Amino acid sequence: MPRASTRITVLVENTAGQRDLIGEHGLAFWVERNGRRILFDTGQGPALVHNAAALNIDLSAAETVALSHGHYDHTGGLAHALPQFARAAVYAHAGVFRDRFIQRPNGRIQTVRSPIESAEWLRPQVGELVLTNQGPVDLGGGVWLSGEVPRRNDFEDVGGAFYLDRACSEPDTLPDDQAMFIETEQGLVVLAGCAHSGIVNTLEHIQALTGGAHIHAVLGGMHLMSATDCRLDATVRTLTDANVEKIGLAHCTGLRAMATLYHALPDRCFHCSAGTRLDFP
Repeated sequence: MPRASTRITVLVENTAGQRDLIGEHGLAFWVERNGRRILFDTGQGPALVHNAAALNIDLSAAETVALSHGHYDHTGGLAHALPQFARAAVYAHAGVFRDRFIQRPNGRIQTVRSPIESAEWLRPQVGELVLTNQGPVDLGGGVWLSGEVPRRNDFEDVGGAFYLDRACSEPDTLPDDQAMFIETEQGLVVLAGCAHSGIVNTLEHIQALTGGAHIHAVLGGMHLMSATDCRLDATVRTLTDANVEKIGLAHCTGLRAMATLYHALPDRCFHCSAGTRLDFP
């Protein structure tokens, strides 16, 4: 039986690693797995199409599009490039399509909902819409979605003042938050959109799902911008104890958290900017 080969390309991230790419607040990963093509998250708008073209990636070849959660900076690219996904199966938690808001530290209230209006609006425009809930979800060929992530510790929160109403009376616990994980010979490769469930909760949940499988790499956003020292210490400890060899920091991780992780694990951390390519043979 031939060995599985996995290539991951960062299509969208806040920063760009090449002069012909554009940075955009958001995240999108292109996964190539033994001839299959999977898009995990889509950024917020035009960067997805622009960067894919610059990197010679044909978005219409995607068999699967998976969404980590229902914020605009992870789902907006799907709406922006919808005709290219007319044959793709789209996997999304049912909660992706609801109204969502954030209250900024200055008191300003902004909508952060997905521009995708509803499941009913999206369904006829793609090959198939699969609504996920608790999960996990087997995407085939050793690629999985975690489904809902249990919140088991007392030091991780959703990473911001998120609400389901503009009056900010109903907190948004972001139950739709999910990660992707891929089986490789070196161990699991975990892709996180924002890890609103907490990256520690996420990794512990994936290990529970896989019987304690080794996590070789963690790539993506960790939403540690306002993390306490306790949370940062626990995150470093978890990544160290799990012996995660590659840590690709991106998007919403936050500069202070990135500096902390780089300082603690200098030989493992790197910046996952748009254009980054990683091969897992």
